[in-house]
Amino acid sequence: MAADARGKTIGMADQRDRGKAGESGLTVALAFLANLGIAIAKIVAALITGSASLAAEAAHSVADTFNEVLLMVGLRRSGRPADRSHPLGYGKERYIWTLLVAVAIFGMGALFALYQGVQTLTGHTGEEADPLVGYAVLGVSFVLEAISWQQAVRQVRDAARDEALPFTAYIRRTDEPTAISVLLEDSAALIGLLLAFGGLGLHHLTGSAIWDGVGSILIGVLLTAVALVLGRINLNLLIGPQADPRLVADVRARLTAAPEVEWLVDIVTMTVGADRVLVCARLDFRDAITSADLERACVRMAHELRDAHDEIDEVFLEPVPRDDPELRERVIARYGRTLRPKRPE
Repeated sequence: MAADARGKTIGMADQRDRGKAGESGLTVALAFLANLGIAIAKIVAALITGSASLAAEAAHSVADTFNEVLLMVGLRRSGRPADRSHPLGYGKERYIWTLLVAVAIFGMGALFALYQGVQTLTGHTGEEADPLVGYAVLGVSFVLEAISWQQAVRQVRDAARDEALPFTAYIRRTDEPTAISVLLEDSAALIGLLLAFGGLGLHHLTGSAIWDGVGSILIGVLLTAVALVLGRINLNLLIGPQADPRLVADVRARLTAAPEVEWLVDIVTMTVGADRVLVCARLDFRDAITSADLERACVRMAHELRDAHDEIDEVFLEPVPRDDPELRERVIARYGRTLRPKRPE
């Protein structure tokens, strides 16, 4: 029966993961198609008009198109089941590929935009041709980017609602960076298009290429900021952050409420992938219970935690004495205090 319950829990978790992966896959695929068409159009328009802002936006869209490929690879590889060589699964691989996206945004987009802007400001650029083609491409690009942006916003908003978190709080806490990556990319793309339109338009109105160069530099600064934010999010996830504080609090309450438990000595949680959490706890059990009772209690509590939280993937419960000095020092070093007992003594 225990095996059946565990299998049912894993099955429900896998169905949830497939559903979320499918939603993320749709978001990434839509962004890829939009960025591919936009990149081609911007390259042609940049060659025709000679605009530095358009050239910067073309590089931006090429980087975004490449990034969607990286995100799709990350989605596919991180979904592989756990095996002997990776007993906790491959969930963190998604964070590696998303971190590469941040590097690509800076390396392929921001640096080229900054280079184009400096070149234009120092006078190393040709005369701008009729900008009407550029205006048309920027307008169409804005519409296509807006469609992709709406899909990313919808997915993030729905996920935030499911987690009962405000939109911005979800972005800070999420362990699923794929949709966040697309949302940040598309948001930067929409702002970048406005900057390119401004640079192109002011160049057209004033005849001064300085405005075009300034627009390109601002696009480079924008992409640098996005790369830094995205890099920080994925760096934190790669390190292995604690699970959602609400989950940790509920796990602590459930463990201390168990009749066999005298004291919760230590608890460690870690995010090991999108909607995958590892729970490790050290418990001081009542001296009166037998070893068989202890074993059954550990199995029962592990099932209860998984049933209460689908994202809990593995649970490890270790019986320890609460007066062990080394354990006490480790807990105090981590939390600044010892954890509370089941009831005051």
